[in-house]
Amino acid sequence: MMIEKIIAIEKLIEIKPDSVKFLMNRGIRCIACGEPVWGSLEDAAREKGLSDEEIGALTEELNFL
Repeated sequence: MMIEKIIAIEKLIEIKPDSVKFLMNRGIRCIACGEPVWGSLEDAAREKGLSDEEIGALTEELNFL
């Protein structure tokens, strides 16, 4: 399954458990610390101020985890 920026965080974690650490290392949602996981990957990235280009690169990296 290809990861897209609109994927729900819950679904991303379900299909790619390593994504938790990957996202935490990039300052996106400390899921392991109990922060809610609602919303999409794009929503979480935008909360951290990532641009469209940065979100695209992040999504691409997640597809190679």
